[in-house]
Amino acid sequence: MLAALFALSVVTYLDRACISSAKGRIAADLGLSDAAMGLVFGAFSLGYALAQIPAGWLADRYGARALLAGAVALWSAATALTGAAQGLAAMLGIRLLFGVFEAAAFPGAAKVIAARLAVDKRGLANGILFSGSRLGAAVSFPVFAAMLEALGWRWSFAGLSLLGFAWAGAWWVWFRDAPRAAGPRAAGEAFDWKAVRGPAALACLQYFASNFTFFLCLTWMFSYLQGRYGLSAREAAVYSAIPLVAGAASQWLSGMAVDRMYRVAPEWSRRGPAAAGFVLAAAGLLGLPAAATPLGACVLFACAAFGADSTISPSWTFCQDIGGACTGRLSGAMNMVGNFGALASASLFPLLKGADGQPGPYFIAAALLNTAAAAAWMAMKSRRSPGAVPRQA
Repeated sequence: MLAALFALSVVTYLDRACISSAKGRIAADLGLSDAAMGLVFGAFSLGYALAQIPAGWLADRYGARALLAGAVALWSAATALTGAAQGLAAMLGIRLLFGVFEAAAFPGAAKVIAARLAVDKRGLANGILFSGSRLGAAVSFPVFAAMLEALGWRWSFAGLSLLGFAWAGAWWVWFRDAPRAAGPRAAGEAFDWKAVRGPAALACLQYFASNFTFFLCLTWMFSYLQGRYGLSAREAAVYSAIPLVAGAASQWLSGMAVDRMYRVAPEWSRRGPAAAGFVLAAAGLLGLPAAATPLGACVLFACAAFGADSTISPSWTFCQDIGGACTGRLSGAMNMVGNFGALASASLFPLLKGADGQPGPYFIAAALLNTAAAAAWMAMKSRRSPGAVPRQA
């Protein structure tokens, strides 16, 4: 199950991050400015954010088998259609739909993990799941750069879509929902939203900061490194992959820390790794304006990505702790607010520039957001989920 979800996560971010590598070719071919490409990046985040709660509701009501198979097939079709866009309007519409369809991925996966794993096993499971997203994004830079050289940007998107179609077919044939994860009965189980309203709100707000930071690595990091340090596309691809690999490593380490700490200090098992991660991310971001070399900038981006990604497993495990039968909707709500952070990040990066034309103010704003998120975790208390179940066959 975890191997299948890991593969899903890889495909999700391969499809999502590849447009960053193709930015220059798309902009030149369609005559789009940096501001217009910011809208294209943001269109995905908008569609993705708005569809999170509906996707979570579908996961709670009908289970993950049909939801994930259908969603992956639809977003793979949107990936292929990206290569057919002839102007800004078409690109915006396709990327908006792509975001809507991708919204099902992680609420659906969260529902699977909550239904099949005990509460003290979910940290590493979430770490494994989300590490696939970072590796998928890291691989997308060099792989898609090679595809662009061989096929051009239009056919590269069509070729990439085949991976998603293959995953959707395999998932539909192989996976079966756990009995408690599917059907109207499970969705109708009593759940006291008032009891978790405060912690859920803080979870959403801290996830805004996490996505604001990480999505810089998916959208503008490649072009920032290339433009600031005069790198070739291949050099920028290598440097851009390193922070994403660091993020993938942090997912496993943070997930293991969550599970081990739960056995000795459950109240700190989510808060400790998450708060420490946000502090590290803030430190990396504050150093970026002064980075004199691409290697130095790469190291600082890696610190920011490692720190921000250390918060992912605690965040999703926290939602599974308090979500019970409504894990899909609660995690979807958190991811929705987080992706408004991604939308803000993609849109503000080209706008928040200092007198030297460099995005120093952006890095400072992002560091402040991470500091506030670390403080939010100090007030987030988890508890054993009423829906926690032992591992199922």
